Amino acid sequence: MATQAQALSFAPTQQMITDADASLMHIVARPGVVFVRGKGSYMWDADDRRYLDFIQGWAVNCLGHSPPALVRALSRQAKVLLNASPALHNPLIIETAKLLTENSALDRVFFASSGAEANEGALKLARRYGQKHRNGAFEVITTWNSFHGRTLAMMSATGKQAWEPLFEPKVPGFVKVPFNDLTAMRKAITPNTAAIMVEPVQGEGGVNVATKRYMKGLRELCDETGVLLILDEIQTGIGRTGSLFAYEQFDIEPDIMTLGKGLGGGFPVSALLSKEKVSVFEPGDQGGTYCGQPLAMIAAKTVIEEMLRKNIPRKAKNRGNYLKRQLKFMSKEFRFTDVRGMGLLVAVDLPQEKGPAIVAKALEEGLLINAPGAATLRFMPALTISRAEIDEMIEILRKVLRAVL
Repeated sequence: MATQAQALSFAPTQQMITDADASLMHIVARPGVVFVRGKGSYMWDADDRRYLDFIQGWAVNCLGHSPPALVRALSRQAKVLLNASPALHNPLIIETAKLLTENSALDRVFFASSGAEANEGALKLARRYGQKHRNGAFEVITTWNSFHGRTLAMMSATGKQAWEPLFEPKVPGFVKVPFNDLTAMRKAITPNTAAIMVEPVQGEGGVNVATKRYMKGLRELCDETGVLLILDEIQTGIGRTGSLFAYEQFDIEPDIMTLGKGLGGGFPVSALLSKEKVSVFEPGDQGGTYCGQPLAMIAAKTVIEEMLRKNIPRKAKNRGNYLKRQLKFMSKEFRFTDVRGMGLLVAVDLPQEKGPAIVAKALEEGLLINAPGAATLRFMPALTISRAEIDEMIEILRKVLRAVL
């Protein structure tokens, strides 16, 4: 009897890998596995082997793989209207924007397709504001170890040392300072400064969590100087950290916020939000072919409604605390030097630089995890993860660590 994966009639795994090597650009070292379906916290490969997924598309599948509510909504909308001009209204763009503004501290929304695109929009909005209200201020201060996207401007904004020599000349106008350092931030502000752009938690940088003092200090600094505060919540937004938006846990409000990843629950959609006073775009300043198209909007609307209806951010907070407790118990055996995170964005620091080896061994054992650094492991499961699934991950990880460390 054929397995479910075989019934889907894919080519043999090795043939698919051969075809991939022959046709795809080599932008990442993908393992020799081809994934064909997913459900909840699990994915299955072309040989019908099951994997527990603690990556979830890099914190994208906030409701897990193929959540029924999202599948139903996308299927219904696909039969009605896939795309409409971004220069025309459609009901879903209006409803989704209203849902975001009613449940956040922001007043205006621009929808895009990717986090990098939303962050580009935030940069443009800040510079437009600087032209109009700050005597042409254009510089944006970001932080080292930050990650804001892979467009040329966002790579210029990102604080990854390894990216410094790439694709020169970079886009000018960015100043970088250490994360969680208010003194350095204050010193970096000049009359040319239009905005400060930070992540509440540096996900790609290794799950570095901002302190409450730092975030409140940034808000006070921006109020004092007239500089805009941009929060990149591409990875932290939509319930990931234990509240709908991470800024809520720091008792501050941003002037501009960006969302992506979890916003569509797996469907590509992002958003740029701003306070009314900062919404200074004029017709023609911003746009995009797929901005606010109905299929993306029904995905975002469905995800947000699920978050609110089922109080998923609170569940993420509770599950995240449980995950951190279990990892701290493991520290006694494996000598983790740190366990940290907010909600279900969690990391551990290893005593040895064996992160990639642990990730590879975990894959062999049916577990998908990520190593953002040589000595760091990152965990980004679905926000709907169960305690039993966390326990399963811990047992696989313990076996892997014993083998590698």
